[in-house]
Amino acid sequence: MALIDKYFSKDDLQQITVACGEAEKQTAGEIRVSIFSKRPRKLREKSLEEMALDEFFRLGMDKTRDQTGILLLIILAERKFQILADRGINAKVDQPTWDELADTLSEYFKNGKYLEGVQHCVRRMGAILAQHFPIKSDDTNELSNEVSVQ
Repeated sequence: MALIDKYFSKDDLQQITVACGEAEKQTAGEIRVSIFSKRPRKLREKSLEEMALDEFFRLGMDKTRDQTGILLLIILAERKFQILADRGINAKVDQPTWDELADTLSEYFKNGKYLEGVQHCVRRMGAILAQHFPIKSDDTNELSNEVSVQ
């Protein structure tokens, strides 16, 4: 049994994908969730933030029209996660906003509520982005909403 199966079922992953799509209906931003069972050997020397940045680029999140991609990266074996937003978002949303969201997500995880925590995080990201980057008339879904699982 893979480590991810202890935390998320296939249905859970589908529910997260749906949550990303729903959150994006109110914003021009792009939300992705990437879950690693464990850190790949080639990334062991990197910090969590560097690993999130690598994943951000691997998923093409740096290529959104208005630099409004945001990633939630989770490493299950380490019980760590990172929220990483692109430049367009960071120019308008201050770090304490993301720190508060990270604290809330940590509480969900501490209580074993992994699916609920990720869904809450995705919904909050969508609401925050909608305040600063409302959906545009010519908006397209620039990135997949599917959870990336490694």
